[in-house]
Amino acid sequence: MATYKVKVATGTDLLSGTLDSISLTIVGTQGESHKQLLNHFGRDFATGALDEYTVQCQQDLGELIIIRLHKERYSFFPKNPWYCNYVQICAPSGRIYHFPAYQWMGGYETLALREATGKTRADDSLPILLEHRREEIRAKQDFYHWRVFVPGLPNYVHIPSYRPPVRRHRNPTRPEWNGYIPGFPILINIKATKFLNLNLRYSFLKTASFFFRLGPMALGFKVRGLLDCKRSWKRLKDIRKIFPANRTVISEYVTEHWAEDKFFGYQYLNGINPGLIRRCMRIPDKFPVTDDMVAPFLGEETCLQAELEKGNIYLADYRILEGISTVELNGRKQHHCAPLCLLHFGPEGMMPIAIQLSQTPGPDCPIFLPSDSEWDWLLAKTWVRYAEFYTHEAIAHLLETHLIAEAFCLAMLRHLPMCHPLYKLLIPHTRYTVQINSIGRALLLNEGGLSARGMSLGLEGFAESMVRALSELTYDSLYLPKDFVERGVQDLPDYYYRDDSLAVWGAIERYVTEIITYYYPNDAAVEGDPELQSWVQEIFKECLLGRESSGFPTCLRTVPELIRYVTIVIYTCSAKHAAVNTGQLEFTAWMPNFPSSMRNPPMQVKGLTTQETFMDTLPDVRTTCITLLVLWTLGREPDDKRPLGHFPDIHFVEDAPRRSMEAFRQRLSQISHNIRQRNKCLPIPYYYLDPVLIENSISI
Repeated sequence: MATYKVKVATGTDLLSGTLDSISLTIVGTQGESHKQLLNHFGRDFATGALDEYTVQCQQDLGELIIIRLHKERYSFFPKNPWYCNYVQICAPSGRIYHFPAYQWMGGYETLALREATGKTRADDSLPILLEHRREEIRAKQDFYHWRVFVPGLPNYVHIPSYRPPVRRHRNPTRPEWNGYIPGFPILINIKATKFLNLNLRYSFLKTASFFFRLGPMALGFKVRGLLDCKRSWKRLKDIRKIFPANRTVISEYVTEHWAEDKFFGYQYLNGINPGLIRRCMRIPDKFPVTDDMVAPFLGEETCLQAELEKGNIYLADYRILEGISTVELNGRKQHHCAPLCLLHFGPEGMMPIAIQLSQTPGPDCPIFLPSDSEWDWLLAKTWVRYAEFYTHEAIAHLLETHLIAEAFCLAMLRHLPMCHPLYKLLIPHTRYTVQINSIGRALLLNEGGLSARGMSLGLEGFAESMVRALSELTYDSLYLPKDFVERGVQDLPDYYYRDDSLAVWGAIERYVTEIITYYYPNDAAVEGDPELQSWVQEIFKECLLGRESSGFPTCLRTVPELIRYVTIVIYTCSAKHAAVNTGQLEFTAWMPNFPSSMRNPPMQVKGLTTQETFMDTLPDVRTTCITLLVLWTLGREPDDKRPLGHFPDIHFVEDAPRRSMEAFRQRLSQISHNIRQRNKCLPIPYYYLDPVLIENSISI
């Protein structure tokens, strides 16, 4: 007789345990055990439990390769799900085998798990293991399907058990799309996520944290009458009353300094959309700024051409928003523009020196200057901040992190088995991404959601801005070091976002390099991995929609290519999202700094703007509160967080990757220390890329 000592770990989240019967079959290279019920005196498989059992076999099973967990009905108790963390088996030889699960078993079913050693398909030779790989991928591809949400945007996870009613809009200028649920209030739309597979959904703790924070805040807005008030704000200071108890050092700074040119320019470097600004070497024809216009703002003994040659002139161009139509909000037509903003970096920092509120110059499109009247200049800057709302929320945030990360995640689930080294490396960086994207689609891109009730562009305009951006997205733009060089900002002083992002990128890249080179000793191993190649091909097809001009690879042939690709994926799913998400509420709670709609058209002549017209142009009370309620919800990380580098789930068991994980944590800890020391000397601390505040995955 051979005795195997078995430990079964149940998840710690509330309701992870089960009353169903669990049996175990052990498969080794020299045989297979009988199916044995795992049962001892008292409660089995309670939440957070580590249960121990003994399995007797007629003979030694050899090297253990697979186990099967059988979940069956127990007595008269109703079926209930079980979350299994892992199974650990000590063989008669004393060797310990680890079988990671980290998934739900919902019904009465059998779950086959492989031993935890990371293996590509080339590493497997046993027919039973090769068949297990094929069957796992086949089952996941049968379950997880791609679905078109908006033509021209990355496809997303189809929810097979949910069939929302569909409302179709026809527009002769663009393809038909059907991506939202009509007539449902926001909170009901969010509940549609209950149809997600259990393994894609929030934990009980995170779900409770999310909704218990949203509900009271929404109720408070309603009780105070803010969600029913369609009038203009009477006084700017009344906006502070929206979040009286949610103030931070930065949110207070924004409120006090939002109208200053210095802070306006600062936000291009260290705000929540710090990847837009570019060095300008030549003034574009569509923006006819002359030396006479801006000379007073450049300093003594210099001129515009000299500053261009020195590399001190920068441009923020919002051309991607040009020509998108607007909607009515609360019975009033909204307005839109695609401005250009010229900035100068000098002794006082980044300062705006010229703003044009159209992509087409002309007599009805004046160039606004800091020397214009106070209200003209302030309203021109507010129009630019309005454009920032869309380039941030639609493009930098929703498209370039959430939607792209979801495509990375789904392609991984469909093509990489759990034993694959890349699955083990990437799975922590996909946690809850599908769930938050499902909530995001309900909040942003459904009738009755934010884009329909709180944005000038409405549903179709918001989606159109993302479609345009995806059509121009390139692989190089996601490769962070090259993006800074391409934008000409690699040596721009006081660019803390760049400094911190490159530090975190470097730590991720080194970690990825150590893992990849351990499992892929040469280029042939990369090129010859069909599962890896299928993953890459599906991302190109379903995320980039097969657009060759994107430069995204359709295959990877070398180890350096794979390292770069995986680094881009992990950075996008973690640090890049933190940079554009964490500070949302701090920079947006003061609405004039980040308006989602404008109720008067862009100024066509100078000298007519007053405080009254400025206030009448800003969003009304109701629109402001709807927008800020959603941004507050999406900007506050619920509980059950996992900071970057913290991997409590045991997927890697080999010594080398475990050492790499610990070294990664130490490097991130040093980066965190450096950031906090630097911030002590800054009037406005920049901490959004402090690794302690970066989550492993996009989960909010």
